[in-house]
Amino acid sequence: MVVLESGQAACSILLPYAIKKIMDAVELANRVGSDVWEAVEGPLWMLGLLNLGIVLFSRASGAILVVLGPALRRRVRRELFAYLQQHSQRYFLGNFAGSLANRIAEVSMSVAHTLWTVLFDFWPLAIAFSVALVLLAGVNAKLALVLGIWIATYVIVSFALAQRCRHYARDYAAARSLVSGKIVDSVTNIMNAKLFARRDYERSYLDGYLNLEVKRARETFWFMERIRWFQFLAAMVLMLGIIGYALKIWSAGGMTVGEFAMAASLSLLLIEQARGLSRRFLEFFEYVGNINDGVGVIVRPHEVVDAADARILEVRGGGIEFKHVDFSYAAGKPVFKDLCLSIRPSEKIGLVGFSGSGKSTLLNLSLRLFEPQVGSILIDGQDIQTVSQESLRAAIAMIPQDPMLFHRTLMENIRYGRLDATDEEVIEAATKAHAHEFILDTDDGYDSLVGERGVKLSGGQRQRIALARAILKDASILLLDEATSSLDSITERHIQESLSFLMENKTVVVVAHRLSTLSHLDRIIVFHDGAIVEDGTHRELLRRKGHYAKLWSMQAGGFLPDIEVPEASTVDLAS
Repeated sequence: MVVLESGQAACSILLPYAIKKIMDAVELANRVGSDVWEAVEGPLWMLGLLNLGIVLFSRASGAILVVLGPALRRRVRRELFAYLQQHSQRYFLGNFAGSLANRIAEVSMSVAHTLWTVLFDFWPLAIAFSVALVLLAGVNAKLALVLGIWIATYVIVSFALAQRCRHYARDYAAARSLVSGKIVDSVTNIMNAKLFARRDYERSYLDGYLNLEVKRARETFWFMERIRWFQFLAAMVLMLGIIGYALKIWSAGGMTVGEFAMAASLSLLLIEQARGLSRRFLEFFEYVGNINDGVGVIVRPHEVVDAADARILEVRGGGIEFKHVDFSYAAGKPVFKDLCLSIRPSEKIGLVGFSGSGKSTLLNLSLRLFEPQVGSILIDGQDIQTVSQESLRAAIAMIPQDPMLFHRTLMENIRYGRLDATDEEVIEAATKAHAHEFILDTDDGYDSLVGERGVKLSGGQRQRIALARAILKDASILLLDEATSSLDSITERHIQESLSFLMENKTVVVVAHRLSTLSHLDRIIVFHDGAIVEDGTHRELLRRKGHYAKLWSMQAGGFLPDIEVPEASTVDLAS
């Protein structure tokens, strides 16, 4: 591609030389009285071949661009997405999904445009300048010197000015991504805006960020306008300088008519090219600014990283052990301190406690979505920090309180548990999860799209799809985080039957506010302020009349309150 662009640039800038040859041949033929057409035959062939070269080189380069352009953008998007996937849960909690998607799109486009600017703009321009200097040097060394000084000054000043534009371009790109993130956030929560009659507020809220984008855009565009003033003034100086100096040399008999025409034509071509140079510099640094903004946000060090010699997790029984674990989401605010917990293979345990006591955090640490600051977590004696994240999560099935579904078909969402499952196996899993009936009631059955994050389904329906996915995955370890919280009592009874089937021969950890759903488990672990305060079966813990017995007595409608209530209120609830 570099060779093709070089050929096109050389052919273009040699056109004035061909015209010079034609004019000189005509002048000589007229002076000596020879045949004009015979005299210009060679130069005309040169002019024709140069034009043909422009066509062939440019179209060949264009064909390569058609093939490579989309492939390059695909590769950049793929690589950025693959890198993004490896970030920890903490990273995604701190960044807008829409903003990240917008940055990937902008970086992929900017990388392609940056490369094309170098190949199709800067490189051909360098060839054109070089050839022009050689041609003018053949006519008059001083004329070439004037052009060389102008080119050097123009390129250096244009580069310096365009480089100063980088931070404007970066801020403008960041503002665009922020607006995209805010729009996606507002659209995702459109039901809140409707329920609270806040559509005007949302528009006003977005206006603040749109105004910031406009401010950044104007800062960038005004700086670009100052650069354009420079380029137009510099072009005027070159035009007047070259033609004026060439006239002086011509009048003194230092060049022919053809050489004067070539000098004038070259100056016009170079002026046109030079005007584009400043614009290309601006675009180049805008693309670089977009890349810096996107890469600066996405390509950050990964918090959770596989060891270089990470092994595949080998699950034999599914035993889990927390050994002296310290963990905090933010410095100075510990969730766990010296946490020790052992879960035997195939044991079913429940985790109870008020909100914020560390129950869901324990599940997140088991999945290695976060890593403890101190201590270790072992599965069947293998430290999960020494095994690959993929093999760890492949061995664990998780049903969260708020199931996450793709905007894909119901069949695809359930099959996500095991990608090689047949349609019959997917339907069997849905039937066991009591999802088959409502799926058949949808317009397209298993081919129905669920909407973004599953918004077309009720909370209970989403949980049944998540349960079907877990049944299909059939992992050795099962984690349930309020898996039946969105179900009515009748559906929950059916689901409990499916869960009993799913729990067979598995290690199970259940988080639930409805304590009655935990009473049949092997053990119940009671958390309070990040510490284990009690451990035992349901009956044992009630007999102790300790923290668990207090939680049991505080239940309202079968559910545990989010925070501890005073003793007086406890009596009222029980009455």
